[in-house]
Amino acid sequence: MSFVGIGISFYPYIVPTALTIEESAAPDSSLSFLLVGAVVLIPIILAYTGYAYWVFRGKIDPEEHYH
Repeated sequence: MSFVGIGISFYPYIVPTALTIEESAAPDSSLSFLLVGAVVLIPIILAYTGYAYWVFRGKIDPEEHYH
């Protein structure tokens, strides 16, 4: 949590007195590409994870142990 405080105290500089957030950000086209990729892939990952949990539900006996 202390990293958030450090980030807020340095705002708007990434490297104090050298680079601002706007100067260090990637070009808008790259950020747009990453946003589209995240919007497409995150729901797929969440759906697959939910499906995997659904398929394997109830397969573990709480009384059983590794040994």
